[in-house]
Amino acid sequence: MKIAIASDHAGFRYKRMLAEHLRGHGAQVVDFGTDSDKPVDYPDVVFPAAMAVARRECERGIVIGGSGNGEAIAANRVRGVRCALCWNVESARLARAHNDANMLALGQRLLSEEDARAIADTWLSVSFEGGRHLGRIAKLDRAI
Repeated sequence: MKIAIASDHAGFRYKRMLAEHLRGHGAQVVDFGTDSDKPVDYPDVVFPAAMAVARRECERGIVIGGSGNGEAIAANRVRGVRCALCWNVESARLARAHNDANMLALGQRLLSEEDARAIADTWLSVSFEGGRHLGRIAKLDRAI
């Protein structure tokens, strides 16, 4: 699987950790920055990652910040992106199963490394259920 990944300065440490973790499990990771913990505006790194997902250059995307809120908001501004801010394994499972989320936002300041890995692993392993959820996703796509 080809995964876009990006973070601002507040999520940089987890971005590196998750990229290494995902590569260790055979994923191809495309890093959109940032490259340090020096301050950066999250839209500058999130938009390119989200565009790669929207254009289907990457199958999924993960964005990380201090809380993950700004990253999720920025990613969701891109047509075709459904970015879910997840805080536990169950929210990640539902984001994929019910919402067909193609991007995941995480908050480095709010999660342990272990929880961040477990959330990402769950989100990557769960398939969209389709069925009754298809019409809802179609409504989201028409609303933009």
